[in-house]
Formats: sequence, C-alpha cells, structure tokens
Amino acid sequence: MRIIPEIEAFREELITWRRDIHAHPELAFEEERTSSLVSELLDSWGFTVNRGLAKTGVVGTLVRGEGRRVGLRADMDALPMQEENNFEHKSKEDGKMHACGHDGHTVMLLAAARYLSEHLDFSGTINVIFQPAEEAAGGAKVMIEEGLFEQFPMDAVFGMHNWPGIDAGKFAMRPGPMMASLDCFDISIEGRGAHGALPHEGVDPIVTASQVITALQSIVSRNVDPLRSAVVSVTKVHAGSAHNIIPECVELGGGLRCFEPEIRETLRSRIKSIVERVCEGMGARGSVTFGSGYPAVINYPEDIILAGKVASDIVGAENVDIDSEPSMGSEDFAYMLEKKPGCYVFIGNGVGEGSCMVHNPNYDFNDDILVLGATYWVRLAQMYLGGQSS
Repeated sequence: MRIIPEIEAFREELITWRRDIHAHPELAFEEERTSSLVSELLDSWGFTVNRGLAKTGVVGTLVRGEGRRVGLRADMDALPMQEENNFEHKSKEDGKMHACGHDGHTVMLLAAARYLSEHLDFSGTINVIFQPAEEAAGGAKVMIEEGLFEQFPMDAVFGMHNWPGIDAGKFAMRPGPMMASLDCFDISIEGRGAHGALPHEGVDPIVTASQVITALQSIVSRNVDPLRSAVVSVTKVHAGSAHNIIPECVELGGGLRCFEPEIRETLRSRIKSIVERVCEGMGARGSVTFGSGYPAVINYPEDIILAGKVASDIVGAENVDIDSEPSMGSEDFAYMLEKKPGCYVFIGNGVGEGSCMVHNPNYDFNDDILVLGATYWVRLAQMYLGGQSS
C-alpha cells in the first residue's frame, strides 16, 4: 500500500482530532464547534478560509499559479440518535451521535489539506469543502444556492464516504448511478371517528390505511421494470389513543428511492393516485405531501476512470472495484454532481467483528483508514491538477 509517509507520521494526531469530533457531535446547521476547528486549522496552514455558506459551512482555498480548479468535499454533521458505545470517545451529547463517519470524513480531508499546503507540487486551485447538514437536511443544496460554485469556481468536484462491509484497504465506485434518489412522503388519511363497538357509524381510517399500505407495495412490483431498481417503504404509522375508539385520522410516512428521474416521477405519481383513490373507495379522504428529497448520485465516467487510477496506484488494482453495486442509500452530494463533473466513491471501513453499518448506535469510524483516505485525496488532487503523484 503506497500511503504518504508524511501523513502516516502524524497518524496519532489525526486519531486525536477524529475522536474529539466524535465526542462532540453537532446536528445539521449547528456544526459551530466543528467548523471553528476546521477553520482554525486551515488558516494555520495558509488556506484562504471562508465561513458562513449554509450557516456553518467552511471552504478553504489554496491557489498555486494558473490551472484547473478542483473541489474536494467532506461532510461534518452528526445524527439525532443515542450512542450505545462505551469507549472513551463516545458522544458527550445526549441524543446526538456521529453514526455515519462524518467525523472521519472531516479529518481525512483536513489531513490532505495539511499535506497539500506543505507540498505545492501542483498548478491550479484546490478548494476543500466542509459541508454541514448532509443528513436529510440538504446542506449541499443550500451551499450551492448561496453561491458555492460562483464564489469558488471549480471544474470538477469529488466526494468520498466510508462504507462498512467493504474491507479496509479497498475502494468501490462505479460510473453512472452510485446512490439512489430519495423523496420523503407524508400521508394523511381522514375518516370519521366512532365507538369501537359501532364501526358502522364511522369511517375507519386504520382499515383504510392498511389498504393504502398494501397497495403501495404493488407500485414497484407492477409499475417498474424488474430489471430496474426502486424502493417504496412506509416507515411511520401514527393513529389512535384508546382501545375502544376508532380515531378520526391516521398519519403515515415513508420514502421512495430509485436511480432514474423518470422512475422517480412514476413513483411519486402512483403514490398520490393510490392514496387518493383507495381512500375515496373506503369513504375517507387522503392526501400526500412530498418533503425533503435528494436526486440520485450520478458519477461522471471519465472521473471514475481518474478516481480508479488514483486508488489503484495506492492500494493495487485488485483492491479497487470500479463497477461496484450501487447503493439504495442517498447522499446530498448528488446536488453538487448536478452542477459539476466529478464522482463519489466508497472507502472500505472494514468487515466482520466490531464492524456495523452506518446509522447504527454501535457504529464507529475506523481510525485505521484515516491515512489511506487522506492519501487518496492528495493523490486525486495532484493528478487532477497535473502535479506529482509519486
């Protein structure tokens, strides 16, 4: 493995940073402590630092003559969940946890920024983007709307995420769809309340909701080509307050995911139609509201070739899957790839005992991959800008 020795030399410092951020998680648009740490370090290394995009976002810029302009992005926010780990660096904030590895993402990019500031063997501009609010709040979209690419012109932008289930020391990526789009939905079903012993005097929204949920499961199986991927999941059901009362209403919630815009529109249309018509047939009223949503992550083929070459040079081609399975998970880096060329890759976080999937209360980022991830960022920037990569 051809990691950068100078980054390996400050491995313990990186682990200290990562565990400090892990112990102090901050939710979407609240990443004040983290963004202050990032800003202070970038400033000490000679970056031009901008704070305030999407409230807590940070962009550090390093210019070395004329040439192409590249963006490297890491996310900073934590999740609103209780940590169940017992190690020393566990979350000190009740109900908040770095359960997706954004603490590690932040530190890998910081380590790369430090090295690049000390080795100006490139020509062009490097923008390191520390983004808030990736977890279901669309911080990437907000940064773009507030002028990210106008204030910091970029010819391409790149992202990376740790992935449990892939061996540490390996990378996975693919051209085209890498992660699915996401649309959250809320369904309101209004019936007519009644005594539980006299259901004929009301309109039961719970029975109606059951019919709606069952019908929604037919959308993918009967409206989407079996060779294409989509998911519709109802994840919330709220109704009732007593054993002997048929309630007035039921509230449902869930999400739909796919890779292609036309399938996304089909899913949205069919959900609306099913809810309205099933409810009408049951004598109830139903409505659907679509809330937060992300487009699919679509990688540019030429940039996947570049990312694959960089990763292969570091860990060997046998440890880089350049045609990996796409994930039905979602990621707001998709908004950046709608505006700029680039790609998004997975770095293995490890498998087996001690490893669990992200968004799990027992998850922790694997500190053993900090130097590897930082090396990838450095070599990617150098190769994109035409600098040295040996």
